[in-house]
Amino acid sequence: MRTKDLSRTTRSRITDVIVWIVLAAGAIFMIAPLLWMISTSLKTQLEVFALPPVWIPEVPQWDTYVRMWQDSYVLSGFRNSAIVAFTVTIIGTFTCSLAAFSLAKMRLPYRNAIFIGLLSGIMIPFPTIMIPQFVMFARLGWVDTLLPLIVPAIFGNIVMIFFLRQYLESVPNSLIEAAKIDGASYWQIFWRMIMPIIRPAVAAQFILWFMAVWNDYLAPILYLNTPEKQTLQVVIANMNVQYATQRDYPLIMAASFVSLLPILAVFLVFQRQIIESIALTGSKG
Repeated sequence: MRTKDLSRTTRSRITDVIVWIVLAAGAIFMIAPLLWMISTSLKTQLEVFALPPVWIPEVPQWDTYVRMWQDSYVLSGFRNSAIVAFTVTIIGTFTCSLAAFSLAKMRLPYRNAIFIGLLSGIMIPFPTIMIPQFVMFARLGWVDTLLPLIVPAIFGNIVMIFFLRQYLESVPNSLIEAAKIDGASYWQIFWRMIMPIIRPAVAAQFILWFMAVWNDYLAPILYLNTPEKQTLQVVIANMNVQYATQRDYPLIMAASFVSLLPILAVFLVFQRQIIESIALTGSKG
């Protein structure tokens, strides 16, 4: 028996070592482009094209980040992206949570038909409605403003509504009925009972939605023409066209690195809720 236990322990350790090596290799493979981007932002233009490649610049060029804020529209782009991303995700998350609660737990007439109608909207690709939307917003005078990027999105995200509704299906209806018997209104039930339950799922979807809005390029380039009103992704794309011909890649990499910081910050803030959401999903399965 001891021999079998030892062999089993040895196999388990070998498996753990192999898994650790694979995960470490994957982590290095994933983080290497990020490190290269940071390194390139601190290089001179000669070091960017040096062979063999230079990983650590001899003299870090910190003035690249100063030039980035002064000689480009990165600051205004950062501000515009922050306005759009935080407004859409904060207000939109609230409306999505309300919609999911209504479709999952309230006795609405034709709620399943409404839900299927919402899901059918996912099947419509954006390019098919791109021109009609542009014409509509142009008639409203919203072109070259942030309103086309904010107003439609604050009414909810279909994917998030679907995810939260499915998450709420695991909540017993008896809890809702008991709260109603105790005299709680639907608003009190939603705010005091439902929101704490779905908080991990909301955090996970919030990050995914924030990343999608922050990294969106197609819609901003359609509606925003003035450089001061463009979002950060459009500003970086314009920098790539302008500065790539001058081979000023450190400036482009510096702007790209700055654009990653808000996503990283949001992830670090909500990482505990994301882990809880994954753990709860796994336990329910």
